[in-house]
Amino acid sequence: MKRRTKIVATLGPATDKPETLLKMIDAGLDVARVNFSHGDADDHRGRAKALREAARAAGREVGLMGDLQGPKIRVRRFKDRSVELKDGDTFFLDSTLGLEEGTVDGVGVALDTLHKDVVSGDVLLLNDGMITLAVDRIDGTRIHTTVVTGGILSDHKGINKKGGGLSAAALTDVDREHIRLAVELEVDFLAVSFVRSADDVNEARRLFEEAGGKGLIVAKIERAEAVDNIDEIVDATDVIMVARGDLGVEMGYAQLTGIQKRIIRRTRKRSKVVITATQMMESMIQNPIPTRAEVSDVSNAVMDGTDAVMLSGETAVGKYPVKAIRAMSEVCEGAEMFPLPEGLTRHRIGDYFKQVDEAIAMAVMYTANHLAVKAIIALTESGSTALWMSRIRSDIPIYAFTPHISTSRRVTMYRGVGSVFFEITHKDSRSLYQDVFNALLQNNIVDAGDLVIFTQGDLDGVSGSTNAMKIIEVTAER
Repeated sequence: MKRRTKIVATLGPATDKPETLLKMIDAGLDVARVNFSHGDADDHRGRAKALREAARAAGREVGLMGDLQGPKIRVRRFKDRSVELKDGDTFFLDSTLGLEEGTVDGVGVALDTLHKDVVSGDVLLLNDGMITLAVDRIDGTRIHTTVVTGGILSDHKGINKKGGGLSAAALTDVDREHIRLAVELEVDFLAVSFVRSADDVNEARRLFEEAGGKGLIVAKIERAEAVDNIDEIVDATDVIMVARGDLGVEMGYAQLTGIQKRIIRRTRKRSKVVITATQMMESMIQNPIPTRAEVSDVSNAVMDGTDAVMLSGETAVGKYPVKAIRAMSEVCEGAEMFPLPEGLTRHRIGDYFKQVDEAIAMAVMYTANHLAVKAIIALTESGSTALWMSRIRSDIPIYAFTPHISTSRRVTMYRGVGSVFFEITHKDSRSLYQDVFNALLQNNIVDAGDLVIFTQGDLDGVSGSTNAMKIIEVTAER
């Protein structure tokens, strides 16, 4: 718990050796991401199994996130695999063109309704914004454009509309298959790509739960519409991911940092979890150290209060997956050393709380930030009390003591929260507390005589029953 911000890293060919996974966990991996956009079902099964085995060998719980592909809108293939578009050229997009019929004059697209989503004057951005097309006119399914910014365009590159507005549904038939696979893999988090509204989140949750899934839902914010609907999406989901790749293309890079900060702030205010993702240490795909700009990027996200920062290609296909995690961990620790802005302990100080356990969590953190407390112990079934406490930034570590492996893995995403597998074997409070003290002392988390805060409920095994906090001095077992 030296580092409070959590690290999510993507699995891929570069992480397939068991010793690499063990080193990644040792370097600070908290949650592993399986990207359903790449590889087949057997690849994902193998990586999920290897992760669980490595986590057991390391004696740690590591969360697993399955990331759905979503309706990434792409050009189809070219006869010669790629073309060079020059500024001022004319170029068309047409959903009825053959799969491999693309030329320097135009190419097919994998969205049947694209011609209905654009009008003359719209701007289309291809290949992550590297190529810009201005829409001139629409002829049936054919969109005629002028190349504003040219470049090399190759097979299957993505298409975005500046400002958003493409009508593709968030969940595809392939995503529905992958949801069933995610349940089979027992993922702790299911990430839904290209979310537009709360309805997309609700549909994904329904399909996931109907298939037997028990993890949390992650809504990826990468569309302009999602930014407009951010409050309803935050309320509907469990976790928000600021996916800055497509989001930056649609919204424009100049606005991206401000949007990121606003989303982090709104998500935390609603007591939800937030991940900051995409190109955080992109240079480490090829290089053994990050750039200074990447260090600043990660540091700013940490200082803004993000729960987790994410690595993608850096670990999935990069040359230095272990070094990337270690570098990110060091940057997070460095950013966390700086004093917090004044007034953060007044988080929700004027609110009325609807639930007893939520009110207890707020009282605990206010007390902990004004008293010499070494650790906070949450005896928890679902992890919700630990989550609420982690919304208030503090240097004091929170430990979720839980009898459920699923809860231990869930809290791997919560900022400042560690998990301890703990089964209650005593009914009297004195023996229960001593068992907890022993676990803390054995792991060198506290010393005898330190103060800790306990939260617990009267009803063992009942989720949402936390109704008490106690401040207790740690004693060594006699």
